[in-house]
Amino acid sequence: MTNETQPISVDAPKKEVIYQVFTRLFGNTNATNKPWGTIEENGVGKFNDFSDKALQEIKGLGVTYIWYTGVPHHDVITDYTAYGISNDDPDVVKGRAGSPYAVKDYYNVNPDLAEDVSKRLEEFEALIERTHKNGLKLIIDIVPNHVARNYQSITNPGGVESFGAKDDTSKAYSVNNNFYYIPGEAFKVPVPENNYQPLGGQPNPLADGKFDENPAKWTGNGSRLAQPNFHDWYETVKINYGVSPDGHKDFPELPEDFENQDYQAHYQFWKDKTVPDSWVKFKDIALYWLEKGVDGFRYDMAEMVPVEFWSYMNSAIKMKNPDAFLLAEVYNPDLYRAYIHRGKMDYLYDKVQLYDTLKHIMQGHGKTDNIPPIQNYLSDIEHHMLHFLENHDEQRIASPEFAGDAQKAKPAMVLSATISTSPTLIYFGQEFGEPGAEDLGFGDPSRTSIFDYGSVPTLRRWVNDKQFDGGKSTPEELELRDFYKRLLNFTISSDALMGEYEELHTYNTHHTEHYGLKQFSFARWNGNEKLIIVSNFDPYFGTEFDLKLPESLRQKWQLQGGDYILKDQLYNGFQTTLHVTDSSASARIPLKPLESFILKFQ
Repeated sequence: MTNETQPISVDAPKKEVIYQVFTRLFGNTNATNKPWGTIEENGVGKFNDFSDKALQEIKGLGVTYIWYTGVPHHDVITDYTAYGISNDDPDVVKGRAGSPYAVKDYYNVNPDLAEDVSKRLEEFEALIERTHKNGLKLIIDIVPNHVARNYQSITNPGGVESFGAKDDTSKAYSVNNNFYYIPGEAFKVPVPENNYQPLGGQPNPLADGKFDENPAKWTGNGSRLAQPNFHDWYETVKINYGVSPDGHKDFPELPEDFENQDYQAHYQFWKDKTVPDSWVKFKDIALYWLEKGVDGFRYDMAEMVPVEFWSYMNSAIKMKNPDAFLLAEVYNPDLYRAYIHRGKMDYLYDKVQLYDTLKHIMQGHGKTDNIPPIQNYLSDIEHHMLHFLENHDEQRIASPEFAGDAQKAKPAMVLSATISTSPTLIYFGQEFGEPGAEDLGFGDPSRTSIFDYGSVPTLRRWVNDKQFDGGKSTPEELELRDFYKRLLNFTISSDALMGEYEELHTYNTHHTEHYGLKQFSFARWNGNEKLIIVSNFDPYFGTEFDLKLPESLRQKWQLQGGDYILKDQLYNGFQTTLHVTDSSASARIPLKPLESFILKFQ
């Protein structure tokens, strides 16, 4: 962010809010939740559960994008052979409903999600249209690093070959092989740990401790063993992007200055280059879904794939849809700028810095002093760093393993959603304080299962037999949802949140009595809106202090001597006065435990 206040244009961009929803769990109202339960026992949500009413309620929460998680056809244990789909082997499938990150067919969708399996693609196309009709955009997953062990597309467009169809399996590596191989060795199912049995020990004709793969392929997380470890991503195999086993890159590298070039220049660079076959396959997959109306993608484990591939892929996507929303999972801060500037990503997860820091604060052993250095480090790329407090990989805030209380998310959510210009993501059920307590089979409670059939209790109460009105929700759940609704709707309408930032925390820790390591404050502004945002992370004690503005901010805001009214934008019940003299500016702020104010200059 620059330090100069710029006039805002009429069509200035606003914050984006992504609602991540685990598609098969959203509309399921079956409360059985039996561990390892079948689709008949535990039920499953469908594309059609996202009715106009459901979508309007999601939009009304303050959402601009839906991330439909688990859409591409991944391995499942349910028998769909009547539709020409081969059965999947429980020995290399995690859970009964399967991991959404073990994709079996990129040119079709999960058959579980369709009312009529033979028309599953048409049902998803109808959901795309319905989502757009209700004023929302949507993204789906692309998992470029790995595919299911038994990848087998039966619905490829004409002329498109499946991954591995033309591989030379006699070689460990060849630039145009889609997979890496272990010649002369057959795959062996990992040795289970902790008394694990596929499907919880329930009988299945394919659950025999064997899976036919000869020669064995490298496993998705990079294991080169014919018998991977039980904790490896053994349900998947790694894609070869033209990087040899010793690390040599068999493809052109970008010129040195290309981080400063736009996507058109990147597209032109690759136009006359020969690239590995896997690159072309994934580019074609992305363009296929764009053609169907998908507005963007969330890329799983993007840092495990060469940045040059992303330049190739994302520039092709942007040439087709310049507004495509491209979100990537990259966890190494040293790689952030390469994947944004050279890889042409729009957004990366801000996990190992802001999320981890806020988690520690919510758990009671972190300090708000750790936040300003993060914002300073990311200042040149802050717009590209997606903020979240929950997603499918992370523990639910309300789980005992995280914070044990969804209320502790409130100050963290205010900070996360307002401290920068980046998009905000919330995970379905977060708005109700879902604790993720169910044991559905594969995986442990505290995270809502992504591997098995089941339903989400807090969400199920709000869905209320498909009325989507909170008719069975508790008062506490409705109050929490109202908090999220107020906050998120403010963020997508505020001009200041796309403007400038200055932290007030450091100044006040040194100059303000009763302001400490469990409070945080900062200012956001642009040409026509000024905000002061203060939060109290202490779950037990309130505090009251005279928040002070440093001289640097008084000058930027050109504050003259006198009194200014500050009014809270979250609940509109609180207002205070900023007293400005020639040498000081301060406002009295009383904060209850876990309370935040978004104070706007009137």
